[in-house]
Amino acid sequence: MPPPPPLLFGARVRVSLADDADAGDLLEFHRRNLDRLKRWMPPVPETFLTPDYWARWVTAAQWLYDKEQAMRLIVRHGTAADAPLIAQANFSNIVKGPFQACLLGYHVDGGAEGRGLMREALQLGIRFVFEEIRLHRIMANYIPGNDRSARLLERLGFEREGYARDYLFIDGAWRDHVLTALTNPAQTAPVADRDLHTARAPLAMARIARRIARPRQ
Repeated sequence: MPPPPPLLFGARVRVSLADDADAGDLLEFHRRNLDRLKRWMPPVPETFLTPDYWARWVTAAQWLYDKEQAMRLIVRHGTAADAPLIAQANFSNIVKGPFQACLLGYHVDGGAEGRGLMREALQLGIRFVFEEIRLHRIMANYIPGNDRSARLLERLGFEREGYARDYLFIDGAWRDHVLTALTNPAQTAPVADRDLHTARAPLAMARIARRIARPRQ
């Protein structure tokens, strides 16, 4: 089971798991920023800038968190629940077991860039992922030329680990990406999960045995 959903406070930001109350602000955030951000984003559906899309997105956020598959965070400038929404950060593709890793992606409002707010918010999110979810590795990749992301990740301690050609389809073409990662300094060992395949093995073996024992017609 995951820990209780995050509600994190910094000196200037409030970071929380997206919920129903955030859908309208997320829609307005992307209406303001889509033209600026789309050169760094995969293709979006035609319904992207509709209330229905973001209502479904925030509903899925709780389900994905409960299933330990993703953590969709929203960032507000200020500590109040209705403070302006300035960013979102997604810790997605969570994999447990010996890997204990996830992917980090984020978008920040144009008016909030260059003020250290995203760095403050991501520091809170990263600490939660390492200390509460107990992941070992966070991976974050960016397109060459996205200098803001490169600088932000470097300041957060991410290290360059490789270069992937034609990694993702972004803004009409397959784009190369720089691959970076940050590892948990606590070096926590993964908690062994129950092996579901092994747990089901006796039932599967019984079915196979009955099939073998059944006389051929």
